[in-house]
Amino acid sequence: MINELLMFKLIVALAGILSLFLCLFAHFKLKGAPGVRPYKAAALFSSLFAFFYVFELSSTSLRDIKLWIMMEYLVMPFIPALLFIMCSEYVGQKLKIWVYYFLFSIPCFTIFMQATNNLHHLYYSSVGLRSDAPFPIARMEYGPFFYIHALYLFLCLTVSVLTLARQLKSASFIFRIQILAMIAGLIFPVLANYFYLNGLSPYGIDLGPVSMSLSYIFHCIALLSFKMFNVTPIFRDTVFDRMKEGVIVLNQNGIILDYNQAMLPIIPSLHAAAIGKPIKEILSDNSSLKTILDTEENCDYKWIYNNKTIYHQVQFSEVQNKNSLKVGQIVTFVNMTEKIELQEQLKQLASIDGLTQVYNRTYFLKLSNELLHTKTPERISLSLIMFDIDHFKRVNDDYGHETGDIVLSHIATIAKKCIQESDIIGRYGGEEFVILLPNTTREEASILANIIRVKASESPSYSNNTIIQTTLSLGVSHTLVTQPSIDTIKNLMREADQALYTAKKNGRNNVQIYLEADAKQTI
Repeated sequence: MINELLMFKLIVALAGILSLFLCLFAHFKLKGAPGVRPYKAAALFSSLFAFFYVFELSSTSLRDIKLWIMMEYLVMPFIPALLFIMCSEYVGQKLKIWVYYFLFSIPCFTIFMQATNNLHHLYYSSVGLRSDAPFPIARMEYGPFFYIHALYLFLCLTVSVLTLARQLKSASFIFRIQILAMIAGLIFPVLANYFYLNGLSPYGIDLGPVSMSLSYIFHCIALLSFKMFNVTPIFRDTVFDRMKEGVIVLNQNGIILDYNQAMLPIIPSLHAAAIGKPIKEILSDNSSLKTILDTEENCDYKWIYNNKTIYHQVQFSEVQNKNSLKVGQIVTFVNMTEKIELQEQLKQLASIDGLTQVYNRTYFLKLSNELLHTKTPERISLSLIMFDIDHFKRVNDDYGHETGDIVLSHIATIAKKCIQESDIIGRYGGEEFVILLPNTTREEASILANIIRVKASESPSYSNNTIIQTTLSLGVSHTLVTQPSIDTIKNLMREADQALYTAKKNGRNNVQIYLEADAKQTI
């Protein structure tokens, strides 16, 4: 029998130690989180209740038992109220001030009635020792005010369970696990009191403190495994279900708490098992996004999905409690792809000649100078070709401007097919075109110019079943750039224009190279 008593005391003591550990853990690790203050108080009071009950079980006289019962009642009546407040704060439900007065007035009245029971016997009608127990244990016959306290405890725990259960429908999987763990922890005290009040507990032992060990084990699981208090389920209803953009929720330590389905294409490594893991671990193969999340600064993120470039704006929003303490952050990925593509289209409209689909003069000069000043090594061989269509005015006069437009577009297409991706081609004006050739020698440029000339003469244009034969006159200039300036491109164009003028003077349909000292060579 002594072993049985020792076992009961050991279980209750372990419950007290566990409650005290959770109180300290919440105090140092979960500062400012929703619901943590009433949780700490409930855990502390539960710990004291359990330790006091160990002393009650260790007492050998009725007088000592009554003393420790009185000590238990200094903390035990407040636990149901604290648990209810904890659940309310956890789901984001703000209680009115009168509710607090009501919740704590009944426990205060219960303490008073229990402490003064010898004067009125309204809480216990009689208190003695059980005759059927192998060790001293109190036998109490309850008065009307005891049942008021029992009803109050039952209502607080029941309303707490219902408050949590209302969030199950809108909560994500991980929050459902948390809520179910909390509900399970609240149900155990209800069951324990049911057995105790109906005389079903062994030797009439109060199972309330014993049930706390099971109750706080579930709270411990929710705290340690699922980060119960870091972000409340209410956030998922307001942030996740009402947003179409990708959203991921992290706690203050960078641990993943939740994410929506829109995040899966952005971070394919996200899965149910990722909840509770550091975001850095999930992004081990994505250094660019990992860097963005490390800096925690709003910025743009470009990535490839199904061979299409996707643009997102990454936005960081802190989650703060009412004390302005950071308890987590929401990272939102706003899809900017349509906006960026529209901007690119507008940029293209502003930079591309609508007829020939090559750069217009202004944008050609802009790109040429950017290339020269941002990508030039210590020494670069730079060439430029300028050409126009021979007797183009005659084409317009004989066949009309519509046919002239067809010829312009045809010649531009031929030239584009002859150049490399790094080359820049633009419409200089009217029927005149210009091509910048980086890393190209004078000889290579003249060869390319001649290729364009030959292809143009061998590829006539067609308009209204009419063959339009055209030829080109081309001028080539070249320079070795060591110190680029704003005049570098202008000088090349001026020199190529002089060579082009010479080509026209020499009968057209030829290529001329600009040489120093006005020496010119015909190809």
